[in-house]
Amino acid sequence: MLMQSIKLVADSSADTLSLEGVDFACASLKILTDNKEYVDDATLDVAAMAQELSAYKGKSSTACPGVGDWLTAFGEAERVICVTITSNLSGSYNAACIAKQDYEEQNPERRVFVLDSLSAGPELRLLLEKAQACIRSGMEYDAVCETLTAYAKKTALLFVLESMKNLANNGRVSPLVAKAAGLLGIRAVGKASNVGTLELLNKCRGREKALQTIADNMQALGYSSGRVRISHCGNEAAARLLRSMLIARYGQLDVEIYPARGLCSFYAEQGGLLVGFEKG
Repeated sequence: MLMQSIKLVADSSADTLSLEGVDFACASLKILTDNKEYVDDATLDVAAMAQELSAYKGKSSTACPGVGDWLTAFGEAERVICVTITSNLSGSYNAACIAKQDYEEQNPERRVFVLDSLSAGPELRLLLEKAQACIRSGMEYDAVCETLTAYAKKTALLFVLESMKNLANNGRVSPLVAKAAGLLGIRAVGKASNVGTLELLNKCRGREKALQTIADNMQALGYSSGRVRISHCGNEAAARLLRSMLIARYGQLDVEIYPARGLCSFYAEQGGLLVGFEKG
């Protein structure tokens, strides 16, 4: 099988619009308020959305790609590898699995592999980069799926949040916890748990303390020198400072910094960072 026949697909929580050298498609999540719908695609003005949401007082929520959206993303590919946001935060994985079943029933000679990342944002970026490298090296489809499944056990996600308003609106954290954090200027540090839920680890006062806590938690989770991907919501300065802290601790590293797109900006909110990394 030619490597060009394998297509990579992810939902927009991966903050990835294209991947060089491979066939790639993205299925968009949506951010919903009482008066507006934001589609997390290439046309979304993420900064404007974040500013509007910070001033918005009503309820907000998200919507996953539907089965039809996934089928469109699969296109006419013979072999598909699909990576989704954690199934504990979204219905994206379940919709992708239904789309897989429909796709394979309609096209018995085609196959779709769906991976529940149990995470979001930069950890998905790492998974996609791994799959990209495997495909470009000419690896066979089944081997790519096996390699990606094994690799997913060796990656992790940490985050630091300056606001938890949207998480509270979605029932992810207690409204009292979110309000107290906002009033006291506390930054919440947490991780994607082994079952794909958001797990709060630490409460920190001040930017540098929060970033140092991220670095300490990375080390505790097994980080030593692997790849790091940092997405930020309007806070590149903090992302750069974290990179400097990591380089000071470990030496030269493969660290990429980039702005989060719509879905991750919605959850991270203004000032938030998401950090995906290889554990060992």
